[in-house]
Amino acid sequence: MPEDKSQPPQEQPWENGWAPDTSRAPGTRRLWLAGGMALATIIACITAIAVTERASDGKSGQTRTVADDATVPGLISFATPSQTTPPKGKSGLSTERPTKTPGRPDAAPPKPTPEPEPSKPPAGEAGSPTATPKPPAADTWRSIRSVNYPDRYWHVSDGYVALDRVGGSESRQDSTFKQVKGLANGSCLSFATDDGRYLRHRNFVLRAERNDGSAVFAQDATFCPRGSYHSGAAMLESVNYPGYFLRHKNFVVRLERYEHSSLYQADSAFRLVDGLA
Repeated sequence: MPEDKSQPPQEQPWENGWAPDTSRAPGTRRLWLAGGMALATIIACITAIAVTERASDGKSGQTRTVADDATVPGLISFATPSQTTPPKGKSGLSTERPTKTPGRPDAAPPKPTPEPEPSKPPAGEAGSPTATPKPPAADTWRSIRSVNYPDRYWHVSDGYVALDRVGGSESRQDSTFKQVKGLANGSCLSFATDDGRYLRHRNFVLRAERNDGSAVFAQDATFCPRGSYHSGAAMLESVNYPGYFLRHKNFVVRLERYEHSSLYQADSAFRLVDGLA
């Protein structure tokens, strides 16, 4: 009768003299099964993705969205972060630039209003200078009266031209001048005294001097009438110092650069009236 070679009970291997087989790792069959399931899951995922991409390619003009992916069974879907359009404008402000009106060109930016040239008084609107007066006929005797001091006239005293009140006959004679064509410019004016001297500016002060025949003297003694802010008055501009006008200051007639002020405009406005003498 064959010998009974049955193994001892495996519940207590060490007490019964039986040792387990260590040549094979425990749970091998389970590992193979788990690996096979994982591989099958991966293949199913790849197949589902391929089918979904083909289905999305068939849609005209549509893009695969998160909702399309979510319909495939067995896939884990993640929420796609919402894409927020950044606000327009500077520093992230939401203010938008004004849109262009179709068919209408953008309006050009307003041009800055030009400043009046300092060399000439402004012209054009109400209260602006009157038109440039036409020079009267040559060789006319004139007296020159102030606008803001209507009782005072140009008056030669000690060789200088001051703004004085008129007294006796001698004062009237010294306040009357012969108006002639400009020595340096025939369209402008020069003024001569009854004794043959001419009014000229020197060191920017108006004075009566003898004509030395030089070009400098002719220019210093020539003044061009310009329009004034005061009706019936004129401003007298120097020929060799454009932008400089005769004005009275401290009752002395002198040549000064034009200033855009009411005081200057009044001090430099004179009325050429009939001679007092």
